[in-house]
Amino acid sequence: MKILVWNHLGETERLQALARPEQRSDRRVVETVRAIVDDVRTRGWAAVAEHSERLDGEAPRLIAVAPIAAEARRSLSADAVEAIEFAYRNILAFHAESLPSEHAVETVPGLSVRKVWRPLDRVGLYVPGGKTPLFSTLLMLAVPARAAGVEDIVVVTPPRPEGGLDPVVAFAADLCGVESIWTVGGAQAIAALGLGAGGIPRVAKICGPGNAYVAEAKAYLASLPGGLAIDMPAGPSELLVLADESADVGLVAADLLSQAEHDPSAQVLLVTTSPELAETVQDRIGGLAARLPRSAIAAASLANARIITADSLDQAIEIANLYAPEHLSLAVEAPEALVPLVRNAGAVFAGHCASETFGDYLAGSSHVLPTDGAARAWSGVSVYTFLKAMSVQQVTRETARRLAAPAAALARLEGLEAHALSAEARLERVPA
Repeated sequence: MKILVWNHLGETERLQALARPEQRSDRRVVETVRAIVDDVRTRGWAAVAEHSERLDGEAPRLIAVAPIAAEARRSLSADAVEAIEFAYRNILAFHAESLPSEHAVETVPGLSVRKVWRPLDRVGLYVPGGKTPLFSTLLMLAVPARAAGVEDIVVVTPPRPEGGLDPVVAFAADLCGVESIWTVGGAQAIAALGLGAGGIPRVAKICGPGNAYVAEAKAYLASLPGGLAIDMPAGPSELLVLADESADVGLVAADLLSQAEHDPSAQVLLVTTSPELAETVQDRIGGLAARLPRSAIAAASLANARIITADSLDQAIEIANLYAPEHLSLAVEAPEALVPLVRNAGAVFAGHCASETFGDYLAGSSHVLPTDGAARAWSGVSVYTFLKAMSVQQVTRETARRLAAPAAALARLEGLEAHALSAEARLERVPA
């Protein structure tokens, strides 16, 4: 990890210090993804199957969850089963209590405007898989979807290297009331969800994180005419740790490595007011990474990692806001003073005891969060992700007559005579 002094950097150097890895916007990724999606648009299920066999070694299959989940419950340790169920209960508790309430405002006497909420009809959930089946992501997507009231949930996940569905993913799905899962991943899975192919129905919205190919496929499908909605730009993971002199070196290094081991494209940054902490972390983190089972992945991620020293906590917070991290860890003595200053972050972990790992698994809020700076405008997955709002207006007869003249005047200012006539018709034609 290279140490950079923020005050010694020019504007261009600062932008480079906060830049995401180049492979996330690799032109080859864009071209590959668009070719796959366009192929699925043209040839449908045949294209999905061919790309799956080429990339994952097997054609997509719809697999019933219950038998595999039952076997997982028998084979997993009691501690593992209890941990998954504990996480499920916490996630459900948080999202069930996060549902928005309907409200009405009487903007003028006799005119009531209400906001009401409805769940989406059908959503597609992408659960990353492959070498590391992320059963926790299924919980973080399916639980808020169920809490929001979505009835039709279509889940896709890449097959295991040895084929089929991972038992722990099946167990998590069973807890969420998901009865079956398609074993298909990558851009072809996103295309099948977005366009409808074979037995995979077209969904209204696709949610879930993934690699650069998955993220690009979601963005491309959302850009097409009549395209579907997506939850957010959610690509490779990232963490910014903001630390002061009170931070523990071991905890800071552990937090950075917890994200570095996710993916070679994962990005970790340390912003600190302590030059001593910066040097100590720099000296130790490489050796700690070498001991990890996923040491090669962590090393690749750390190649893009940086340590930035700041003059003050105010400057450190501003750096964090400029970067807009997916995860922001406030490893500081008084985190409550900094939280109000945070404007751009997917999730904040405030204080030395708060761990991003807690958020990944069992704190309650979803770990599906905006990356690549999207936290400047996007929020993480919640019940709102799976809801849509509608306004409902009701007007009394007397109020309709009072509103007709000003509404017609406004319409005529815009040259819309039919609008004006529609308003004025309420003067005579509204039944008593």
